[in-house]
Parts: sequence; structure tokens; C-alpha cells
Amino acid sequence: MAAGLSSARLAHLTQVIGGDVEAGRYHGAVILIARQGRVALHEAVGRVSRDPTPIRKDHVFSIFSVTKAFTNALVFRCIERGDFALTTRISQLIPEFAGGVREAITVKDLLTHCSGLPSVFVPAPGMYIDRLGEVVAAICAHVHAEGPPGGAVSYAPMAAHALLGEAVRRCDARGRSFRAIAQEEIFGPLGMLDTAIGVRADLRARHIVPDFLPTGPPMQHLGHSNLGENGAFVEEEAEMPWVGAVATVADLFRFAEMLRRGGELDSVRLLSPAILDLATRNWTGEKPNELYVQLVSRKGWRPYPAYIGLGFFLRGEAICPHQFGTLASPRTFGNTGYGSAIFWVDPAREMTFVCLTAGVMDEADNIERFQRLSDIALSAAD
Repeated sequence: MAAGLSSARLAHLTQVIGGDVEAGRYHGAVILIARQGRVALHEAVGRVSRDPTPIRKDHVFSIFSVTKAFTNALVFRCIERGDFALTTRISQLIPEFAGGVREAITVKDLLTHCSGLPSVFVPAPGMYIDRLGEVVAAICAHVHAEGPPGGAVSYAPMAAHALLGEAVRRCDARGRSFRAIAQEEIFGPLGMLDTAIGVRADLRARHIVPDFLPTGPPMQHLGHSNLGENGAFVEEEAEMPWVGAVATVADLFRFAEMLRRGGELDSVRLLSPAILDLATRNWTGEKPNELYVQLVSRKGWRPYPAYIGLGFFLRGEAICPHQFGTLASPRTFGNTGYGSAIFWVDPAREMTFVCLTAGVMDEADNIERFQRLSDIALSAAD
């Protein structure tokens, strides 16, 4: 028993990941599991890519939509400073976003994915997505609401957190870039030395370039350096508050532990317990996530609730497909990244789970993969 977790169950979890890798489901993984802040498992299994280079615990991953967790935290800090509120309309912060039904969209609507905006991955066909200003301008020009805010739940892969990131930037009294704000207000204070918005030059040698497995990504991710159809993920200067961060598992664990501890880590307080309590409640009721309707039908799954808080996914009550596992307590919360990345915190069991993988899977297969790994991890708790 290590840190209140069964060593035998955790050894089995590592073996299961190894079996997945040997079966060719993905290339490799780095996983970290802790209870009450004490690390019980931190292992690297498999390869970085299709070649035999072993994966290491200090490898740096593109974490895709887990990036949204950092943007959430910066939004919460703005709310706590009084820069804006959950009830503030986005059009007040970004005047170019005014016009039509979307003018009523609030900060809360974007965080809960109930904005009425379409679930687009790029605001205009074929455009570069690595510069925040250009993306926000394109959203304002091309992305319009399909319904009133506060209605249907439809996860926003790009638009919501691009707008939220721009709101954070525009409210900054020092006129900093989003990248600098994230570095100076989150990564630096938490000692996340191997985390950045964009692939910082000193991290490039350890960065695992995303390798989308046979089904491929749902779209291109183009960057200004023209480094390929997913070149935005290797741009040093990329500013994508919805999908553009890189991190190690150890760094992401520090961030998740800060959340588990109510906004504080190593005597550094980033957020208040009050806002995290609000953020980790279910604000979408029993409504399904409309973006997942096709994914659900393709797998033959019954529709299930979205369970979204303020920017975080929640486990919720229903027994349904879920990356946090079926054994997690209802207020377990965290974020996931397309086909490859996850962290969650189970406050009832005081557990923290982080797993970043090489080889980006189909998202439905990824849900099944992480549900299985999460359940094994949860079964280790005494």
C-alpha cells in the first residue's frame, strides 16, 4: 500500500497500459496518481512515436483541450479581482463580438458551453489558428449563434475559450500577451517549469510532436510557419487558449493539486475555495452534450448528461461512458484533451490522476481507454 493506494492494483494499471501499447492502440504514456498529495505511481510506458525511442517521465506533451483548464483559472482570477463577472456579456469585453443573439452571451455561458455558438474547430476554412488576435477577429466576423444562450449544451472546441482568453488579455492592466499572463500568473508561481503556451524553444527537444493515429484529427491545425497540417502544435509563438499548451505530467500534477487543495499549493494561493466550489458544481443539469451526439450513436451508446461545471467536466451521477471512470465520486472534476490527455481530481477520495499519451486516438476509443484506466486507479483506493 502506497499513499493509501494498493501497489498491486497500480502495478496492474501499468501492465494494462503496456498491453495497450503492445497491441498498437497508442505509442506510450506517462501516468501519475496521488492521494492526499502523496505520489503513489509515476511511470513512463512505451514509446514516443512509431519509432522505438522510449518515452520518459520528463517528456513534454501537447495537451490539446486540457489547455482550457489554464484559461479557466485565469478567468477565475479576473473574476476574483473584479475585472469582470460571470454575468458579464462578452460583447462588453470584446465590442466586435456585438450583434444578434450572441450579444447576450455571458462569461458563464462560455464556461458552461451553453452559449448557443456552433461547435466549430476553426472560424474560417483554411485559416491559420496560432495567433489569438486573428482567430478572435475571425470569430467575430464569421461565428454566429445558432440559438439563444443558456439553452442547449454543445461543447465548444475553439470559440468559447478563444473569446475567454481574449477577455483575459484585454482586461490586463499591464497589456501583456495571453502567453505572458499564463506564465506569470500560473506556471511561474506554481513552479511549472516545463509548461508553456506554445512550444518554448528550450522545451522543443523533449516535446512529443502529436501523431494522429489512422482516423486522424477532425480538421487541420495550421500555423504561420507552414509546418504541416498540424503545424500549429509545434509553433513557438502560438497563442491558442483553447488547445495550445504543452506540459509534462509532473507539471500538470502540480496544477491539479492546486485545484484539489482549494486553490493553493506550497503556500502560493492562485484561486479562492469559493470560486472553485462554484466551478466544480454541475451547471448543465441532465442535458446531453450535443457535440457528442454523433460520437454516441456511432458507438451505439445511449445519450448521457454532459455534466459541465464552470469550465471543468464533472463525473456526475449517471452510470455512463466517462473518462473519469464509473467509480469516481460525483463531484470529481477535471479536463481532457482530444484523444490523448486527461487530469481529474476526486475530492471525496482525495485522489489526483494525470495521464498524457503519445499517439492521438479516435475520441470515442479514447473515452473507453481512459474510463478503463481511471476505474483501475480508483479501485486501488482503500
